[in-house]
Amino acid sequence: MLRSIFNNMLLKMQKRYDYDVRYQQDILKSGLGPFLKFMGFQSMASHAGSLPVDVLYAARIRAIIWDDCGPCTQLVVNMALEAKVEEDIVKALVDRNFNRLPEHLALVVRFTELVMAHNPEADDLREEIRSRWGESGLVSIAFAISSYRVYPALKYALGYGKACSRVMINNAAIAPGRG
Repeated sequence: MLRSIFNNMLLKMQKRYDYDVRYQQDILKSGLGPFLKFMGFQSMASHAGSLPVDVLYAARIRAIIWDDCGPCTQLVVNMALEAKVEEDIVKALVDRNFNRLPEHLALVVRFTELVMAHNPEADDLREEIRSRWGESGLVSIAFAISSYRVYPALKYALGYGKACSRVMINNAAIAPGRG
């Protein structure tokens, strides 16, 4: 009964975002325990706190691009657009165009990439983020960075990794920019 309910939830997500949920279905097939742990992880990944939506998606998009250049990135882009992040901002985040990003989003992109690279230069930017959005904002950004890396790793480990592909933003195809 629970498996059926969870599977229906996954199928709704698949339809809503045109996203392959087979890896999640495999987790569910392996047992309710592992699936419930995966769902528990989802609460961390979906945490936004009081961050503005564009700031949150700046961290999410750049974190997912670090480890994925295909369906996971497309899913996060679609979610950003659904959350009303401006299309031009999403494009600039995907192709890493600092000239088209407001200063606060460029800060988040730089911070995200320095954290992903384990670069100690992130320390200075961390303080700037903390001063702009407080400790809770820093935690929200940290959750976005760390949790959005899990999805590509999980998919690749389960055999669902995909080759790189262009990301569609409405009618425009963009190759994700790498730092």
